[in-house]
Amino acid sequence: MKYNELGKSDIKVSEIGFGCMSLGTDHAVNKALLLKALDNGINFFDTADLYQQGQNEVTLGKAFKGLREKVYLATKVGNQWRPDGSGWYWNPSKDYILAAVESSLQRLQTDYIDLYQLHGGTIDDPIEETIEAFELLKQQGKIKQYGISSIRPNVIREYSSRSAISSVMLQYSLLDRRPEETVVPLLAQNQVGILARGSLAQGLLAGKAPKAYLEHSAQNVQHAAETIHALVADKYNAAEVAIRFALQQPGITSAILGIRTENQLKDALAAAHAAPLSEEQLMALRASIPAHTYALHR
Repeated sequence: MKYNELGKSDIKVSEIGFGCMSLGTDHAVNKALLLKALDNGINFFDTADLYQQGQNEVTLGKAFKGLREKVYLATKVGNQWRPDGSGWYWNPSKDYILAAVESSLQRLQTDYIDLYQLHGGTIDDPIEETIEAFELLKQQGKIKQYGISSIRPNVIREYSSRSAISSVMLQYSLLDRRPEETVVPLLAQNQVGILARGSLAQGLLAGKAPKAYLEHSAQNVQHAAETIHALVADKYNAAEVAIRFALQQPGITSAILGIRTENQLKDALAAAHAAPLSEEQLMALRASIPAHTYALHR
């Protein structure tokens, strides 16, 4: 397993991160899968207080009790549940973040969070106030680093210039290369790590039947899948090609993969150990489907 520094921090995360959102509700089953991932070199586990109304954080706390120093835990904040549990609303206020972190720490059974991320964000947020909250938590030792989870270039630009974020989590795959236009170069320039999610594009790059995706027609998606299939020989499977493509984009620190089953974990680990794609293969993949740009929030 390869490990990369997260931005300018001293955190070195596995290039395959375990996305915990897909985990079920059986804590014992989850623990077995999470520990197997750890045993095989994955040290970065990403969750959010939103997932399963906090139970996703609880499952990580139970799994890694007594193993805290062996893992990097990342969680997210900003979506506040309504008291009746009927849904949530956006709240990036300083007061809410300072209160929410205490609940996350309790559920995770830890006294610090390695990476605390704003779970979204708009250009109309009280950004300075949000940054103040993260900086205060860092001073207090309750978080080690902070970042944002966003696909909005204008929001990413503001946090890159006004804060000490270590990372941005965003969607990136062969079928979603929108970050390449301005976001990836900006983050590279500012030494901010990129956590790529959605690398399999809802499974469309790993064997699922083609369908329209973002601005791509089903026909274009099929062409990209066929190009991947042409690269699949004894050396790779389709998922490995798609994940390697994302990982080999300059600036990508880790691919965060949603893992729920042992087979999915096996595929994720296979991608980590697969041979890098050649420049010719990467060029063929890029040429197989057009790269779009963000239409909104520029």
